Amino acid sequence: MESGTEPAREGKAAIRRPPLVRELLLVAGLFLVYKLGRQLATGHTGEAFDNAHRVWDLERFLHLPGEGDVQSGLLHSDTLVHVVNTYYATVHFPATAAFLVWLYLRRPGHYVWARRVLAAVTAAALVVHLTFPLAPPRMLAGTGLVDTGQVYGPTVYGASPETDSLSNQFAAMPSLHFGWALMVAVGLIAATRSRWRWLWLLHPLVTLLVIVGTANHYWLDAVVAAALLGIALAVIRVPRRTATPTAPARERVCAGSSVPEGPRAPDGPGGPGAPGAQDAPELVGAGR
Repeated sequence: MESGTEPAREGKAAIRRPPLVRELLLVAGLFLVYKLGRQLATGHTGEAFDNAHRVWDLERFLHLPGEGDVQSGLLHSDTLVHVVNTYYATVHFPATAAFLVWLYLRRPGHYVWARRVLAAVTAAALVVHLTFPLAPPRMLAGTGLVDTGQVYGPTVYGASPETDSLSNQFAAMPSLHFGWALMVAVGLIAATRSRWRWLWLLHPLVTLLVIVGTANHYWLDAVVAAALLGIALAVIRVPRRTATPTAPARERVCAGSSVPEGPRAPDGPGGPGAPGAQDAPELVGAGR
């Protein structure tokens, strides 16, 4: 008997699990292409800062809350800032990887769907990174924002974007921290049936506050990431899921599936009314 917290079951067509080695090579290859592609956007310092001022001014024009409003709440505690920086540096990739591994092992059909969506969003993000280099708000003078990673630690970025060979610091828009976190929540909500599954939305919500509070991203970076994810989800449809009926439901189905009665035999010797006559056992599901 299944409870309401059991993960959703997939249709038979979606049960087949892709070969593990092929998937590992595919995911590693996509990640490598993305990392190499991001490096192509380096060296556009002037353009990145010009775009940053445009985004900042656009947010003020739209009356979005200031990024400093979130950061000011963090700066009251050195411990809190350190925890938030650690979250930014360590949760992004492991959470997404754990999400894909769980889907691969438990929901293969949803895994293929999620991998395609993540690949599409990441590819679209790479195009934006190459065509619209953007310095993060922590680099903008006059905003009053603090580079919490450099001041409090830990940080995943070098002190100078020009000398940072491990990452492209001018790839702020869209925020894949937020885009991937939102996809993790959407994927788990789609692949499970627990009444508590909506709590997964806390992951992208916390991530949003972290990326803005650390001044690594603008609000609009998250908006663009959500828009790209929405387009990908509209194009790449989630696999249909079917739930196995619970035991009481199966009993109700069986109770209503008896064979239609034929002509009633007359009472008499050997008939239904005869003494000692036994009711014939019901043939459940016969003729189906």
